[in-house]
Amino acid sequence: MTESGTDWRVVDGVATAWFDAPSLIEGAALAGRIVELSAEIVVDLRATGVRVRLDSDEHAEAVSAAARDLELAANPAVLQHLSVVFESANPSVVRRFWQRVLDYAPGEDGGLADPLRRDPAMRIRQSTESRPLRNRIHLDVVRPAAAVEQANLGEASGPFGVRHTDPDSNEVDLVPGAALGERTRTADWQAVFSAMACYRITSPTQQCDLAAAAAALADDTGFPLLVDLRPGLVIIDSGKDQWEDDAHGLELDFTDLAGNLQTAARDLGATADPGLPRFAQLFLDAADVAAVRAFWVAALGYTHDRRAGVSDIHDPRRLNPVLVFQELDASETERRRQRNRIHFELAVPSDLAQTRLATTVAAGGRLLDESEGRWRVADPEGNEMVIVSGA
Repeated sequence: MTESGTDWRVVDGVATAWFDAPSLIEGAALAGRIVELSAEIVVDLRATGVRVRLDSDEHAEAVSAAARDLELAANPAVLQHLSVVFESANPSVVRRFWQRVLDYAPGEDGGLADPLRRDPAMRIRQSTESRPLRNRIHLDVVRPAAAVEQANLGEASGPFGVRHTDPDSNEVDLVPGAALGERTRTADWQAVFSAMACYRITSPTQQCDLAAAAAALADDTGFPLLVDLRPGLVIIDSGKDQWEDDAHGLELDFTDLAGNLQTAARDLGATADPGLPRFAQLFLDAADVAAVRAFWVAALGYTHDRRAGVSDIHDPRRLNPVLVFQELDASETERRRQRNRIHFELAVPSDLAQTRLATTVAAGGRLLDESEGRWRVADPEGNEMVIVSGA
């Protein structure tokens, strides 16, 4: 796939653009114009702008023209896509485990991909290297309680009784979500660390109207709602923990906003799908949490969680997964020396790859090796990220 015009870049093999917008309402106006072009275009609406991903270049110029007409400027410097890579001696067995955990679809590269194109893709690569000790990276996945039960992963372990391990001993905390509240006004919503409602729609007009209504309700309260448009679907999301008062810092009870959003969706004829909500985040163990966290903030361009005592960092546009850090006993020297079975891949536009590499190294990263369009870097404690240029 080639890049089309100055607004667009190829990121993880997909033609992608970000258009800055001063509000959800103005972003929703662009989203509505895009959906009119094609119901297959993937649109992520945020309080600061709109990300658009195309399966082909067919509609790129038309999307750019709509953005110009609405006086919204493209900002390709913010584009990136973070994926998770597993190295395994038994890729097919590992793949089956994680497919049950996440309800992902098989990817073209032999890995797994979120059918909704929201949560991070998983790539699974062959490796013969023995790494028997516990990983320093694991995942948290939160899904509705019925979906967790259906995954049927067997008996769980860990301090909260939600931990499972794949055949290579990679860990996941598979956490059952819950209803957002007891009121019928929020019956469509699930608390899966985020508060989330997923609505099936039957026409582009219905999709546009629901996105516009959600944007107006959220803007009225000042809440930075996440609204994702997918073929036949609108996903409305608070962002991790943002429905809780101490996280968003607003004079707002989020359940009131959720109730108004539910009313608007139902009035438009949209139907909630309670099985779809899913939240995934990445956990890193570190002996020096402050140093490792500072590296990843710089390398990914992330932002600290505003709450005291919380180690989370997040994408300021909430388009890529949250990273969380927890303390590792510094005396576990063997575990710290062992190379992880999991690492991350960060795809960035080809014209920005060298800049991102320089930023990452300046933040304390060590360049381990490079090949055409790929640079493997380690953080201060050896956790790895591969920067990928373009495709």
